[in-house]
Amino acid sequence: MKKLLYFLFFTLFFALAHTRANADIRPKKSNYLFFLHNKFTEDFPLQAVHKEYGRSEYLESLEVFRKAGFIVVSEKRTTGTDVYTYAKKMVKEIDSLLKTGVEPNHITVVGLSKGGYIAQIISTLLANPEVNFVFIGSFREQDLVKMPQINFCGNILTIYDKSDEFGVSAIRRKETSKLKVTRFKELGLNTNLKHGFLFRPLPEWVIPAINWGQRRYNSI
Repeated sequence: MKKLLYFLFFTLFFALAHTRANADIRPKKSNYLFFLHNKFTEDFPLQAVHKEYGRSEYLESLEVFRKAGFIVVSEKRTTGTDVYTYAKKMVKEIDSLLKTGVEPNHITVVGLSKGGYIAQIISTLLANPEVNFVFIGSFREQDLVKMPQINFCGNILTIYDKSDEFGVSAIRRKETSKLKVTRFKELGLNTNLKHGFLFRPLPEWVIPAINWGQRRYNSI
């Protein structure tokens, strides 16, 4: 009986050790994606319909990235969220991942509209040149004057639609940034949906974001 108990104990011990070891290895090799939604999703219930752009398909966007193999980190922000306070919160979460041994280029931050500005602040505060960032519909020329404290840092992909007045080319921000931009690419879309192009997970921006997060930088 005693031998049987010892056998069961060691079997359980090694099974747990094996499970723990696999749990430690798997997350380090996974691709993590922090998804930061737009302001409309912040201000209204998920089923609310914008009078011009329709419903903001937040949950559908998360599902697309999950199906692409990412461990998705996201939440619906509360109305009136302060961008700097929230960015600092995200930086702490990313730092925690990095401390567990996750490679920085296995972490991607995707931000849409207001979420894109939060992502830019994360890029500035984190100051890690290997983390991936995708800023979508979140730059205007006036930002250089109104938000001079933002500096891009990392592997940066910016996406905007040419019909959208709230998002234009961010090359000037890249040129004025004082931190290291390891990679920089930009896509100007032609959906003719204005700011509504980021209300749903269109392939035009989702596929490049997935490729960027999976380190297929040259496919953009």
